[in-house]
Amino acid sequence: MTRLAQTAGLTDVQTEILHTVRAFVNKEIVPHAQALEHSDTYPREIVDGMRALGLFGLMIPEEYGGLGESLLTYALVVEEIARGWMSISGVINTHFIVAYMLRQHGTPEQRQHYLPRMATGEVRGAFSMSEPDLGSDVAAIKTRARRDGDHYVVDGTKMWLTNGGTSNLIALLARTDEGAEKPHRNLTAFLVDKPEGYGEVTPGLTIPGKIEKMGYKGVDTTEAIFSGFRIPADRVLGGVPGHGFAHMMDGIEVGRVNVSARACGIALRAFELAIEYAQQRSTFGKPIAEHQAISFKLAEMATKVEAAHLMMVNAARLKDSGERNDVSAGMAKLIASEYCAEVTQEAFRIHGGYGYSTEYEIERLMREAPFLLIGEGTSEIQKTIISRGLLREYRSRS
Repeated sequence: MTRLAQTAGLTDVQTEILHTVRAFVNKEIVPHAQALEHSDTYPREIVDGMRALGLFGLMIPEEYGGLGESLLTYALVVEEIARGWMSISGVINTHFIVAYMLRQHGTPEQRQHYLPRMATGEVRGAFSMSEPDLGSDVAAIKTRARRDGDHYVVDGTKMWLTNGGTSNLIALLARTDEGAEKPHRNLTAFLVDKPEGYGEVTPGLTIPGKIEKMGYKGVDTTEAIFSGFRIPADRVLGGVPGHGFAHMMDGIEVGRVNVSARACGIALRAFELAIEYAQQRSTFGKPIAEHQAISFKLAEMATKVEAAHLMMVNAARLKDSGERNDVSAGMAKLIASEYCAEVTQEAFRIHGGYGYSTEYEIERLMREAPFLLIGEGTSEIQKTIISRGLLREYRSRS
């Protein structure tokens, strides 16, 4: 039995990348995460270090200056980063989704314009689909983009933009009038260039400020208010309006693998903290790890960490193979996020009263884990996706 969350069949390049990232996490993230998180400070030096490692271009093709790696490689890198501090993985996740959407659906001109600068981290992406009263009903989006000559005019309010202030490119989903009967056929994805910062950053676009959150601190989460914002028609992703729903759902699908990887990273870190503490803390004359009540907890936690990791890896490999992975990604996201919450809480219990102290890392993980239960779709949404897929594959022939 090796250590948990090992992945079989990796190439030498993948192994070297993970070794480098793990060393970076242990040296540059783990020692500083607690202080940065408690002060809600944007981790600029860590982000600069990730740029130097080439992580912003991990999945961008080599022809555009990226590393051209697979979704599996990216997911394993995210798992390592989230093990150090989950917020750091948020800095690159929405950037990655936007780069992926450009790679898959952008026009040749759009890919050439953005991807080389995204690979270096000069251009950093944010993903804008949610709205204040939207929830998971994406087809009910109210933000509108009205065609006006060679521009569109956008009006509406968007919510929950990770990197909303620190990004300079937003993938925006808005309603356009395509005359389609099905609501989702009237949605278009736009590529919105903007300066970094807060307030009215450019005419017609306001980023009000950071939303205060229970956890997931350090990374900025914002609203975006569009009021008469003009965007050139050539900034429609793919060049043809009306395909935004499919583009965004493709991005969300890989985003669910990312969230699964984040959950795996947090769960692994919570287990590491728990098993270390259980061997140091003694009661009734022996380490608490030797009490059956605790040893059984550790066994269950380790099994959940391993199961979540394997399902995440399977979902990533399916996507890389070109197979449809909506069900496997939904299953991975469901089990990884639920197990992450369970493992983190058990680690918290093993720490006893010390787990409630802000001096101990488990306190931070207890506030970070719940985010993964709702990010990229709640567990209930995942169950809906999974059940629809199962009914599709196991349709009754009677």
